Amino acid sequence: MANPKFKTKQAKIILGSSSMARRKILAEMGYDFTVMSADIDEKSIRTEKPEDLVLALAEAKADAIISRLGITGHKEENAQPTLLITADTVVVYEGMIREKPSSKEEARHFIKGYSGGCAIVVGSIVITNLTTGTKSRGWDRSEVYFHDIPDEVIDRLVDDGVTLNVAGGLMLEHPLTAPFVDTVVGTPDGVMGLSKSLTEKLLEESLES
Repeated sequence: MANPKFKTKQAKIILGSSSMARRKILAEMGYDFTVMSADIDEKSIRTEKPEDLVLALAEAKADAIISRLGITGHKEENAQPTLLITADTVVVYEGMIREKPSSKEEARHFIKGYSGGCAIVVGSIVITNLTTGTKSRGWDRSEVYFHDIPDEVIDRLVDDGVTLNVAGGLMLEHPLTAPFVDTVVGTPDGVMGLSKSLTEKLLEESLES
């Protein structure tokens, strides 16, 4: 059992992600953290179920960062814990898994499909306690329902280029997208890539194991 005197706010936090949305969410939660990004070949990891895929990708990101840090053993039990947060998100549309668009044409195709429809967002979080070597993991799911999105708005979103950097080309918080979101069943932070409630739960678990 980890030393109970440590709370999540006392742990050293590393966010293993280059996502600005994840940085913003973790900062909103009141955490101080450093950032490292994992350079992995995401296309080389394939599974049929989106839940399995996002967990496998988050685990691979954690392993890549641990390798970069050169961690081969673990510290004494009472050392200040260092927690590494990695995550991944995909969009499921009509049963098909969508990751980041490979081109502006694909981004336009993705967004046009959401118009008047629904996108399912599946996200994972893996928290690795670098002090003990244990991992806590979980996933969450949200549904996003859209009003009709005019073609000119889709064109502006695609020309902006930012949709190429997010799963399924879906950026809920973008000022061009937000007016056309009808209902979110789940949490906006989960859709943006880091569920606050799941993050808190896993952070606490990682200090208890």
